[in-house]
Amino acid sequence: MMAGGTLDLATQLRRAERRRKQRAVALTLPLLAFLVVFFLVPLASLLVRAVENPEVADVLPHTGQALAGWDRNSPPPSAAFAAVMTDISGIKETAQAGVLARRLNSEVPGGRSLIMGTYRALQSEEMSKDLTSEQARTKLIETDARWEELPYWQAIAKNSSRWTPDYLLAAVDLRRTPQGEIIKVPADEAAFSDILGRTFQMSAVVTFFCLLLAYPLAYWLSTLSERKANMLLILVLLPFWTSVLVRIAAWIVLLQNNGLINRFFIWLGITDTPIPLLFNRVGVIIAMVHILLPFAILPLYSVMKSVPPNYLRAAISLGSAPFAAFVRVYLPQTYPGVAAGGLLVFITSIGYYVTPALLGGAGDQMLSYYVAQYTNVEVNWGMACALGGVLLTATLVLYAIYRKVSKSELSLG
Repeated sequence: MMAGGTLDLATQLRRAERRRKQRAVALTLPLLAFLVVFFLVPLASLLVRAVENPEVADVLPHTGQALAGWDRNSPPPSAAFAAVMTDISGIKETAQAGVLARRLNSEVPGGRSLIMGTYRALQSEEMSKDLTSEQARTKLIETDARWEELPYWQAIAKNSSRWTPDYLLAAVDLRRTPQGEIIKVPADEAAFSDILGRTFQMSAVVTFFCLLLAYPLAYWLSTLSERKANMLLILVLLPFWTSVLVRIAAWIVLLQNNGLINRFFIWLGITDTPIPLLFNRVGVIIAMVHILLPFAILPLYSVMKSVPPNYLRAAISLGSAPFAAFVRVYLPQTYPGVAAGGLLVFITSIGYYVTPALLGGAGDQMLSYYVAQYTNVEVNWGMACALGGVLLTATLVLYAIYRKVSKSELSLG
């Protein structure tokens, strides 16, 4: 009886534990589904589009096959001329020709006019399907003499594969030669390395000032009573309840030449003429620090609140100077809050777009501005996704460094 009762009890406990786990999984399933659909799938699509190159492969499939064994230095085979005539003649919509023309034009200047001119010429006349390769070559060159030039054929052969590293290489100022070698772009054409460096530099400056302002404020809040601290934290969180565009508009009013800040400086006698604070890097950093400051305060406050105040008082009572006790005893215990707040502010900063676009000049735009430029203006989704992939990689690397440093500190502790 006892053995049976014990067995029944163990079975019931196992079943209860199994039901508890099933309920927990059922409760988390909606969140997991949301993350997969709205986070992981878009990220995967972004990474795939950064290496996808369908424009030439879809519109010129026969041409790609004809150029598969070409060395890209000698004149293209005659079969390639017949193939390109077949492919361009088979284009049913002008939009398809436009996509192909835009892609080739990004490789070789004049590629757009070559493709569109040839497309219109072949559509306007009845082409015979019985043309030999040499006849097709002659006909194509009569349509546009640039078909004899090697760079256009090299661009077609280079992009005939559906997958390409070109967008990712261009995002770090590298490129492939027609022969497939990876080289640096000329110095006068290199741009994205400087833009990426500028993005990291501005984000580092914003992070530094956020931590500089947040640390004493969080320390003061941690010394207050819970009631007073909660009331003041409402003021810290207040910017979260205001639109970013509204806050940026307020900074435009404050920072303009005739704004309140310049008027105040002139009234104090600090300057006789307005200080340029708008449409430059100073205005961008001021606004970003204001917007991102709560992201630094909250992690610092949560860590400081958990530090026992007795440690600091004990160090002082044992003869340590107050400042030395703060630096040696209190400050090391707040490093996790400094790291978490700094990482949160920095990662958020590198993806900023609206604030630099509205408050900065041409030399103050960050990488996200060019992601929007390639998406909305250039309509080059591959390049936009490659730049987005660079930002994503930078974020993951920073997070990995943070995790490694955090584990090192815990092991040392």
